[in-house]
Amino acid sequence: MSTHEPPADRDGRPAPSGADSPTRSAVVSAPGSLASSGQSGQSGQSDPSDLPDLSDLPDEPGGADEPGDGSAGAVGRSRSRDLLLLTGVCLLVLLLVNAFVARPFSVPSGSMENTLRPGDRLIVNKLSYAFGGHPRRGDVVVFDGTGSFLHKPFEPDGFWTSLRAFGRDVGLVPAGDSVYVKRVVGVGGDRVTSTGPGRPITVNGVPVDESGYLFPGDEASNVAFDVVVPPGKLWVMGDHRSASRDSRDHLGEPGGGFVPESKVIGRAAWVVFPVGHWAALDRPAAFAAAEGTGGHGEQR
Repeated sequence: MSTHEPPADRDGRPAPSGADSPTRSAVVSAPGSLASSGQSGQSGQSDPSDLPDLSDLPDEPGGADEPGDGSAGAVGRSRSRDLLLLTGVCLLVLLLVNAFVARPFSVPSGSMENTLRPGDRLIVNKLSYAFGGHPRRGDVVVFDGTGSFLHKPFEPDGFWTSLRAFGRDVGLVPAGDSVYVKRVVGVGGDRVTSTGPGRPITVNGVPVDESGYLFPGDEASNVAFDVVVPPGKLWVMGDHRSASRDSRDHLGEPGGGFVPESKVIGRAAWVVFPVGHWAALDRPAAFAAAEGTGGHGEQR
């Protein structure tokens, strides 16, 4: 406080006049001093209760309450650990979703046009057939064709083979050329037949009207066939029948072109890219007439 401040400003009252008015030095003296107590003749000791309370004074810069460089570094390290932990949790959740819930795939060819087009990105629902569920007639499924559409390549048993298989399952390793997307036409127990061009495919003797999804101008099948789908297997065909290598092309091979249900990765549920192709891949009504006619498709 400046010593030139008028005494009247101390408490808002006019300063007393005359000889009894306090000296300027008494006004600015600290409480408890000899001058302010008026006991100049007493000893220099003062009452501790008259001493100023320093507890409310601000801490000096660099005091004990101010974090130093060490604590600032600790805070930074803690934040880095939190960020790494959050990143790890996000990656773990993504892996679990890919492995057990849904997984993206890219359509490599035009065998499913116009339902699916080359370059379309799909989301495959891996829960569709979980907990006892099975593929149904009309479903668009993504499956591993190894052992049915492709000869199983030789891979020696071992840690790295198992690790690659795990990586494919969770989406860390590309699925490769062994993964296909087709439509289920027949399930275990069904008899699927075609008499060739100009005639529809029949399932258990019931003609199936596939005009709602077949590629414009395509026949239901240019190849005649008559098959009974073994239990636990599927008969699959592409919607672009004239450009699809499907179960018909593997009739004479081991397995007869039937796809084991255990090889099905999931049901193609949505087209999510490009934006103009967004669509939900719902099961068509074409196979409704075949329900209850045989096999066990109606139990799915």
